[in-house]
Amino acid sequence: MSFVTVQLADEGVRQDARGRACSPFENSFMSSPNDTTPLPPPLDLSGWRKAPAVLMAVGAVLSVIGAVKNPSEFGCSWLLAFMFFLSLALGALFLVMVHHLSDAGWSVATRRVCEHIASLLFPWLAILFVPVALFAPKIYSWMTIDPGSDPSLSAKWPVFTMPGFYITSAIFFGIWWLLSSRLRYWSLKQDETGDALCTHRMRFHSGWGIVVFALTLTFSGVLWMQAVQYQWFSAIYGVYFFASCAWAALAAVYVITVLLQCQHILDRVLHGDQFYFLGLLFFAFTIFQAYIEFAQYFVIWNANTPSETFWYLIRENGSWWGVGLLLIFGHFLLPFFVLLPVKAKTDFKIMLPVCAWALAMNFADLSFNILPVQHPDGYPFKWIWLQLGCLAFMGGFLGWAFLKNFNRHAPFPQKDPRLLEAMGINYIAHSEISGAAPTTRGHQ
Repeated sequence: MSFVTVQLADEGVRQDARGRACSPFENSFMSSPNDTTPLPPPLDLSGWRKAPAVLMAVGAVLSVIGAVKNPSEFGCSWLLAFMFFLSLALGALFLVMVHHLSDAGWSVATRRVCEHIASLLFPWLAILFVPVALFAPKIYSWMTIDPGSDPSLSAKWPVFTMPGFYITSAIFFGIWWLLSSRLRYWSLKQDETGDALCTHRMRFHSGWGIVVFALTLTFSGVLWMQAVQYQWFSAIYGVYFFASCAWAALAAVYVITVLLQCQHILDRVLHGDQFYFLGLLFFAFTIFQAYIEFAQYFVIWNANTPSETFWYLIRENGSWWGVGLLLIFGHFLLPFFVLLPVKAKTDFKIMLPVCAWALAMNFADLSFNILPVQHPDGYPFKWIWLQLGCLAFMGGFLGWAFLKNFNRHAPFPQKDPRLLEAMGINYIAHSEISGAAPTTRGHQ
């Protein structure tokens, strides 16, 4: 889609959404909507059209080889890749709900991108969960243990049983499907009618959804990731997983938004404020996620209870010590100091590498949680090909699903009540009594 049209007011004023575009690596985005400066040519992405298919093919071959060679290793690698993409989808769902609950204007431009990412939760991520369900006895040792013989397992009955695992997992996906599908349905309905009812319904679903979202995200993180080491528990593990989801999703949304901007798809509704706010939120969650991880470590280490500290002791062995240091410096200190300057948050030369690095750090952090159970002596570098194979297959599969949905609909909400604000236009509506005609002012 080279350009789209947007409705500016009830009077039927319409404008071309191409507008003025900035250079992909230009710091200043504060151009006027009426600027007639020629657009830079869009990026040539024709060579990347087959990327999803190639990723799926290569990933499928590596995954099948790994499943045949070592089912247990395949199960953990598949779970790791699944949790990585699940964190992106859950984080995007959170951003959609926050948009509606806060009635924000700046996030209108990125709302549709977040909706499409969140819609990957069902059916696509549910389909990708099937191998986790099939290989669950190879991943979770508690599935082969009598609950009565282990107090730490019997305390989690009946969820930590095979029927409980599958039933609870189905409930998670059912709730996520209901929430993401309702938000997306009313969003697309708003494009057709512009009715205020659509806005009210999205706010309603976000209201109850944010509560259920917090519960399902917490319990899914515990049941699918923390449970690989069922003897250990943490009171703030759900908050930690939530912070990781939001942090990774913001990085992914920033990168996708930049690409859409370069293709002249979101020109008219994007300006410097949106990129700054995205970068600011990303910076905020960088701090918040680091705080939660440190709080978890500090509380457990200070209590000095063997039933809790053993989790960290395992992760001090071999190369896991190096991974832990990498997370301290790469997950927090590096992005923190790089993003500290105000201008860095709208400089693509800085933000794109930092966002890519953040996604890599999120993958390393999930590895730090999942893999030491089977490899307590250090990171299993000999199996990294399998981990990357699972990641490639899911990335290609979900990328194909995302692009399919994105190409079927308008790239941003067409009749959102905050659309003019997102475009940087202040619309002043005058009554007939005043005798004045409606006017628009560009973003200053």
